[in-house]
Amino acid sequence: MTTIPQWTTAPVAGVADYEVPLPDGLSASDTALETAHARVLAALSAEPDPAALAVSATDGMLRLRYRTDVLDRAAAARIAGYHLAALAAPRRRSLLSEAELHYQLEELAGPPRTLPDRRVHELIEERVAAQPDAVAVATDDGVRWTYAELDARANQVGRALLARGLRPEGVVAVKMERTPAWAAAVLGVLKAGGVYLPVEPHFPAGRVAAMLSRAGCDLVVADEGGTFSVADACSEGHPDGALGVRVAADRLAYIYFTSGSTGEPKGAMCEHAGFLNHVLAKLDDLGIGAGQVVAQTAPQCFDISLWQLLSALVVGGRTLLVAQETILDVPRFVDAVERGRVNVLQVVPSYLEAVLAELAARPRELPDLRCVSVTGEAVKAELVRRWFAVRPGVRLVNAYGLTETSDDTNHEVMDRPPDGDRVPLGRPVGNVRVYVVDEDLVPVPLGAPGEIVFSGVCVGRGYVNDPERTKAAFLADPYRPGERLYRSGDHGRWRPDGKLEFLGRRDSQVKIRGFRVELGEVENALLGVAGVRDGAVVVVRGSQLAAFCTGPEPVDVQGQLAVSLPAYMVPAVVHWRDRLPLTGNGKTDRRALVALAEQLARPTDAPRTPVERRLAAAWADVLGVPAERIGRHDHFFDLGGTSLSAVKLVVALDRAITLKDVTRRPVLADLARLLGPRA
Repeated sequence: MTTIPQWTTAPVAGVADYEVPLPDGLSASDTALETAHARVLAALSAEPDPAALAVSATDGMLRLRYRTDVLDRAAAARIAGYHLAALAAPRRRSLLSEAELHYQLEELAGPPRTLPDRRVHELIEERVAAQPDAVAVATDDGVRWTYAELDARANQVGRALLARGLRPEGVVAVKMERTPAWAAAVLGVLKAGGVYLPVEPHFPAGRVAAMLSRAGCDLVVADEGGTFSVADACSEGHPDGALGVRVAADRLAYIYFTSGSTGEPKGAMCEHAGFLNHVLAKLDDLGIGAGQVVAQTAPQCFDISLWQLLSALVVGGRTLLVAQETILDVPRFVDAVERGRVNVLQVVPSYLEAVLAELAARPRELPDLRCVSVTGEAVKAELVRRWFAVRPGVRLVNAYGLTETSDDTNHEVMDRPPDGDRVPLGRPVGNVRVYVVDEDLVPVPLGAPGEIVFSGVCVGRGYVNDPERTKAAFLADPYRPGERLYRSGDHGRWRPDGKLEFLGRRDSQVKIRGFRVELGEVENALLGVAGVRDGAVVVVRGSQLAAFCTGPEPVDVQGQLAVSLPAYMVPAVVHWRDRLPLTGNGKTDRRALVALAEQLARPTDAPRTPVERRLAAAWADVLGVPAERIGRHDHFFDLGGTSLSAVKLVVALDRAITLKDVTRRPVLADLARLLGPRA
């Protein structure tokens, strides 16, 4: 690395000077300047590299010499300003000038837009009046409901709720499979002024009971076993015309429960204004318009399921409900996207990996696909490059946000791969303000890491009936009186282009050899290793880091990591896989990786019979585990198996067994005995 040359009067290639007058009366002794320089570098967390700049003060001028391949003149001016702030007020916490503070608070915010005085369901009602006979929702197996049919059933659900005593902001659980009737139930709750609480039918009974109790929910619309079903509402003789219930913008629209660090789920409450703002951002940035088809792929418990369900209906498009069984069968899923003429699709990056593998094995044209959004996980630049190599004309949108902020707050809309090794989160969407702050909510210098916090219409009301956790995360915005601020716990920084970059979670810390280690930092370094396509790091037995990697062929990961990380941060063991295990929602399954790492650390009882060995080979293929590591007493799901990989196993065995067989007999020897006569 080229270092900064000593101060001379002669110009030096690749190095430039920036000068700014010292204010009258400002001391810039060698000691004061050295202290200020150290403070600035500490605030920037060595971004840029300390060897990239030097500072001096003579003749009433502050001079910053910098490498032009690291900093541009604007960045140099900003950093010089930090030095002046540190010199002028050594004890002042913030290094930001008034100009930069204004820039961060105002100019980095999402563009302002005036929201229509309508709720999402009211905008859909306008489309019902304009195109009653157009198809509103369809399933991948051919069921279709028009706008008029959907609206009529939703109105009857709303009236059934009101007849059963639903009050404004009363919570209504919807425990249904993802069908057109589910869409009617969701709309019916919103039309009646209720609060939508999604409950997956297959959730454990204890978790469901805890959610209903925490939310204070008395009414349940369900396929079976609830207060009533959509079919019940339609058979009770309720009128199917508009309800006419006035719902204010600041009323609650929905509650989504998320996992909590304490082990007890938290119910995030979001209002109609934030919901509408989010839907409008999706329409704009994903290019959803009249006649467009949006795939609804997410399970009900994920907040992204809601915009996927309703956004197309706001503008006269169509929602294609893709069944979970279809999603678990990647070839079938790609066929459904093509057959359903899907224009806009959203999946997690791990699932997009599987889609790319399927397109490589069985190429399809997908002529209607216009935009793919990825969310839920950090997306790797390598995946983006591979996507555009296969589908150069299909935009890729990296979406980032949290349930507590009405879902996505940032969109990075890409029509080509990023220039660097990281994919940014993009700029905030309209009416959303994002700050990167220190522990006291003071904005940090541009480029420096800090906590990502949110303000604006996106910020929800808090956690339902949970004042302590609400108080810890939802605060008054110190820069905009009267507005709420949400502390995300995510770490990030502003890039020079004004886009947000994700750096990891603040609560992903572990202790290794007494040192505090952020797993996100190790993973970011891992993903920068040449030859690593995807990777994850987990803690084994509470004291050892284990890395899981995918790529064309194994490389010396530990040797390359040792160049940039201290010894205690280099994983003790590296496992190479064809793919990483996924959850049923398509995300990297970290819990399965921990179990897998533990399993790989101990010997196994080798398969004995030809059928057991054949089955072990099939397990190895779908789980990405070496066959020699699979024992006859191993459990499919303990090795990282999911419903998605179980479906792949059934296909790999030419459907000699069923998905139910794998679920009921997950131990290899037991499943082999069942497979034996059919092999």
